[in-house]
Amino acid sequence: MRVDYTELSKAIAALTEGETDEVALMATVVCEVHNADNRFDWTGFYRVVAPELLKIGPYQGGHGCLVIPFSRGVCGAVARTGETQLVPDVEAFPGHIACSSSTRSEIVLPVWRKDGSLLGVFDIDSDQPDAFDEADDKGLSRILREVFGR
Repeated sequence: MRVDYTELSKAIAALTEGETDEVALMATVVCEVHNADNRFDWTGFYRVVAPELLKIGPYQGGHGCLVIPFSRGVCGAVARTGETQLVPDVEAFPGHIACSSSTRSEIVLPVWRKDGSLLGVFDIDSDQPDAFDEADDKGLSRILREVFGR
């Protein structure tokens, strides 16, 4: 099953309408996105908790890394640059952190608050190589903007 981002966006908007708590919003987004597509093996947020430091937030799937410095891995690269990373082969990404040995590809997007500050990153892992594309980037970016702000 391939995700229909328009329908997913509508469902998330209905579920999160009026909610302002960031953790509640993250938990709802993770649940809906994770269950929307069988390519998504691990879906979660890493929150900015200190300068140059991400800590795991709401997620679904197996265990994730608890703490990721901005200087390491795909999530760190997104936090550092503010740009989405589409990684078709995690083994080819310099400095990739293997939180799960089954991960073959991933997409990580920055998550911005309305005030322009970085809330964290949204990470989806797949056990399939080259599982993500520009349609995923566009659809997920739109959902994150609609829910969190910028």
